[in-house]
Amino acid sequence: MPSTEPARGDDGGHRKRTRNRARHRKGPKRGSFWRELPILVITALVLTVLIQTFLARVYLIPSASMEQTLHGCTGCTNDRVLVDKVSYNFSDPEPGDVVVFRGPESWVDSAEFSSTEPDNVLLRGLQEAASLIGLAPPDERDFVKRVIAVGGQTVECCDERNRVVVDGEPLVEPYIYLADGRPQADFAPVTVPEGNLWMMGDNRNNSADSRSHVADLRNGTIPIENVIGEARLIVLPPSRWGGIEDPNPQRLQPVALGRGHR
Repeated sequence: MPSTEPARGDDGGHRKRTRNRARHRKGPKRGSFWRELPILVITALVLTVLIQTFLARVYLIPSASMEQTLHGCTGCTNDRVLVDKVSYNFSDPEPGDVVVFRGPESWVDSAEFSSTEPDNVLLRGLQEAASLIGLAPPDERDFVKRVIAVGGQTVECCDERNRVVVDGEPLVEPYIYLADGRPQADFAPVTVPEGNLWMMGDNRNNSADSRSHVADLRNGTIPIENVIGEARLIVLPPSRWGGIEDPNPQRLQPVALGRGHR
């Protein structure tokens, strides 16, 4: 009668086959991470580009024209701001909004800053990628200023108290910064064309804004379609984290001048 006992050595062979199967099962799991990693990286990059293109983008503030609301100067820790690209799909910019916009040619020719573009294609691509998250200067065509007047309004400066006047009414601007207490310079009345915006920096005596371009075709104003989005938050450095104030200077009462005045 044939023996039903396992042959000698069968236990060892069985254990060996079990270990081999275990190694075979574990192998693909370890390797799958490295196979999936490029897909995860590409997916993350695509999502980042889509978010930065259509929803929001981080911009580095390279100049001091918006001091002290936004910090940007040579040798200092420049602010990085989160710019909302969605809101203006449903409404137009209003006075008081701090916006990033694409500068017309006359603005670009006299830019307050410039970013040096490397000759190397790879370095140029890396710089552009870094600018997406605020680690490098933005394109020199991008500017950040505050909306002071909109289409159809007439803006001028200054009244007897050195205030900007819109449609005959002086503005209350708690955000402006007048270095060394110097008064802001006068300028003649300008009527803003419909569909355009009159832009000024908060650092009123150190900003090449609409006042510097009154001789161009739009009297120094910029088209609304050039607006990229509204600056909402300071995201870096951590010590400066917080929202960006956007009070409408045409609606504030004079008593508000003492609150938050810089």
